[in-house]
Amino acid sequence: MRVITGKAKGHLLKVPKGVYVRPATDLVRGAIFSILENNAASWSRVLDLYAGSGALGIEALSRGADWVDFVDRERRCCGIIKQNLEKTKLDANAHVYCCSVTRALSFLDKEYSIILMDPPYADLSIGNAVEQLASSRLVGLDTVVVVTHSPKLALNSSYGLLSLLKEHRHGDSCISIYRRGERA
Repeated sequence: MRVITGKAKGHLLKVPKGVYVRPATDLVRGAIFSILENNAASWSRVLDLYAGSGALGIEALSRGADWVDFVDRERRCCGIIKQNLEKTKLDANAHVYCCSVTRALSFLDKEYSIILMDPPYADLSIGNAVEQLASSRLVGLDTVVVVTHSPKLALNSSYGLLSLLKEHRHGDSCISIYRRGERA
């Protein structure tokens, strides 16, 4: 797996072994960032939840994000993310939190411009995490939330103040884009 474009373009990224991690393919990552280029007003602060190898957050940094916070509960994944950040020389603009997403959502306190969620496809409780995120102080007026999931798992059209903006299917991956909207 490589960084697709930007200042770290072409760098190979490590993927944790011995831990079930399903990194987003180049096609899916490319689609996510193409969507973000057209929908994200700012790339100042990015949150990469269920970070795995850190590929999504590192891609964001490579494309000009000012800061990325990575969250993964597996220690091996956290170590790989740190190695990948050092290898791409993007570690000065990032922090890795080795804890569950639920715990991170309870203590993180700044608004993010982009929130990336790439949970394990077998995790059927992803809707609960999106709901918790929607009611957190991390989502601002211009925040774009990207959730990758199995097409077999239908997500709601809204969670709290988050409304589905668009959904794209790429093979066995579905990309759902949410943005804060006014509820009637």
